Amino acid sequence: MMKEFEGRTEQEAIAKAVEELHIEREDFDVEIVEPVRKGLFKKSNVKIRIHFEDENDVSQESYDVQSTQDEEELDAPINSDLEDKLLLFVATILEKMGYQGKVSISFRKARKLGLNIESDNSSIIIGRKGKNLDAIQLLANVYAGQIDPDLKVIIDSENYRMRHEEQLIRMAFKTAEQVKKSGRSRLLEPMNPYERRLVHTALNDFGGVETKSEGEGLYKQIRITNQRH
Repeated sequence: MMKEFEGRTEQEAIAKAVEELHIEREDFDVEIVEPVRKGLFKKSNVKIRIHFEDENDVSQESYDVQSTQDEEELDAPINSDLEDKLLLFVATILEKMGYQGKVSISFRKARKLGLNIESDNSSIIIGRKGKNLDAIQLLANVYAGQIDPDLKVIIDSENYRMRHEEQLIRMAFKTAEQVKKSGRSRLLEPMNPYERRLVHTALNDFGGVETKSEGEGLYKQIRITNQRH
C-alpha cells in the first residue's frame, strides 16, 4: 500500500507516518515526491510517499504463487486494463535496460498482483542479492499506485523470491545457533524492509536470542544477540 505525508523535513514527514500508521520505520520504503524548495521568504514542505504492507496481509503469501487459490484467481482479472499497462510498463523497463524478456501474470490476489519475467538474461535482471529485481518492482509499484493506490505488485524471475526467502531463513537459524553457542552477537548482511521482517519473524520463536535492526536508510542490518533475562 502507499500513502503520502508532508513535513518541514523528510524526518518530520517520516515521523508522522510512523505515528499515524503505528508501524516501525524499518517496515516501509520512502519515496520523495516533493523535496524542500527554498523560497524568498520561507521553505516549502517536503512531501513523501511511503510504500508498506498492510498488517492484515500474510507476508509469506506474497510470493506463494503455487496454491490452488492463486490458480483459481488467475482466471478472474481484477483490472485487465491496469494489468495490460503494468505488463507493458515492465516490458519497457527491460527494453530500456537492453534486455529481451517476456512478462506475464503469475498470480492474482486481493490487493496483490504477481508478475513473472522470463529472460535469457534473468541473472542480470535479478541482480546481486535481487537488487535489480527489487528496483524494477519498486518502479512498478510507483506506477501502479498512480492508478490503484491499494494494489501491491510482486515481481519475480526464475522463482528467485521463494528461493531467497528459504536461504535467508536458513542463514538466520544458523547464525542464531552460533550466537547461542558463542555468547557473542552477530550482525547480518544489509537487507531491505521485507527481508528484515522475514528474519525477525523467523527468529521470534527461536528461544534464547533477540533481534534488532541497526543502521540508516533502506538497507539495514539485523543484529542477533543472546536474550536478556
